[in-house]
This record gives sequence, C-alpha cells and structure tokens, in this order.
Amino acid sequence: MPSTSADPKARRRGSEPRVTRQRLAVSQALDSLDDFISTQELHRLLHDRGESVSLATTYRILQSMADDGLVDVLRKDDNEAVYRRCEAEHHHHHLLCRKCGRAEEIEAPAVEKWAAGVAREHGYTQVAHTVEMYGLCPDCSAKGQ
Repeated sequence: MPSTSADPKARRRGSEPRVTRQRLAVSQALDSLDDFISTQELHRLLHDRGESVSLATTYRILQSMADDGLVDVLRKDDNEAVYRRCEAEHHHHHLLCRKCGRAEEIEAPAVEKWAAGVAREHGYTQVAHTVEMYGLCPDCSAKGQ
C-alpha cells in the first residue's frame, strides 16, 4: 500500500499512532538492525540499551507496525514471528536462508498474476497473500551446510 507521506517510515493507513517513548525506542532499535528479530530478542535488546519497555508493549507496537506495513513479518519453522524494518515501499516477497537467516526481498510478478487469477476464479476480492521461499544462500551452500 503506498505511503501517504514522503517519509517511507510514516504510517501508511488510518490516523497517526500516538508517539510514545516506547514506540520511538522500538522504531530506533529496528532502524539499527539489518536482520529479522523476534519480539523477545528485540525486548532484550531494548532492555540492554536501558529502555524500559515491557514485553507486552513490544508485542503491541510490533503488531501495530506490521498492520501499517512498516515492518516485514516472517514466520520461522517453529511459527515464531520475526520482524525487520520494511525496506520496500510496495508488496514483495522474501527468499530466506534456512541456515543463516539471510533474507532477500524479491519481486514475483508471476506469483501476483497467479494469485489474482485464483482469487478471480473463485469470486474473491480484496485478496492479500504472503509467499516466503526458503533455501540455502550462496555462502551456506558453498560451505556445504
């Protein structure tokens, strides 16, 4: 969904969220990371930085940011959600290394066409989808992992 602001990190839907110290701390922590992080890991990082944010608040903030398209959310093999600041401004998918966790944002026009066709065939509208592909990245493949 396109941003309503020139700032790519601005809220993309609805009214502006209340800017709290906790929300700023979570946002700044996510900005400092390149990889996906679980809520518990993020909570630990915030605590290590001296930020007073409860685990429940960390969950709520991350869910709000995910709902607004500000973070990417992936489910690991154990179904735990992990989050990363969304780099792409548009709908995209991920190619993930199951060994090291490296993630590539990918365009998949064939998937988009397929999903739209399946929805249309069954009379569905306003359909959303998520596609995550898992494999071994070139580095892990070269190491024989």
